[in-house]
This record gives sequence, C-alpha cells and structure tokens, in this order.
Amino acid sequence: MSKPNFATMTRLEFRQYILEHKEDDEAVSIYLERFTDPNAKIYPPTKGLNDPEVKIALRERLEQQRNQA
Repeated sequence: MSKPNFATMTRLEFRQYILEHKEDDEAVSIYLERFTDPNAKIYPPTKGLNDPEVKIALRERLEQQRNQA
C-alpha cells in the first residue's frame, strides 16, 4: 500500500489519517513538524493549572478552537 501525499492533505485530513494509522511513525513525525506552532508559549513545569497566566492561556486556546470549529 502506498502512502498518501501528506503535503497536499489538509490539517483535518491529515489528523484523520493519523487517527486511523497510529502505527505510522513517519506520518506522526511529519504531522507534528508541520502543525506545531513555533511561536507557542512554553510554560515551565513549576507553573500549574491554577496559575493565573496558565488559566488565561488555556481559556484563550479553548476560545480559538471553538472559533475554528
């Protein structure tokens, strides 16, 4: 079986492929490389979910996801 052309797949199509082919390590690596936000804010492990900054960031991210759906 030949692999699909990942470069032409939308994010939604690629995600669906990954969910159906979890054993395809190459596809998972390409997906993560392609769709990881290089500008994402990294929170150190010392901050927990109760930290005000984390709560704000989580709310913002959830709102973004709701608006994209």
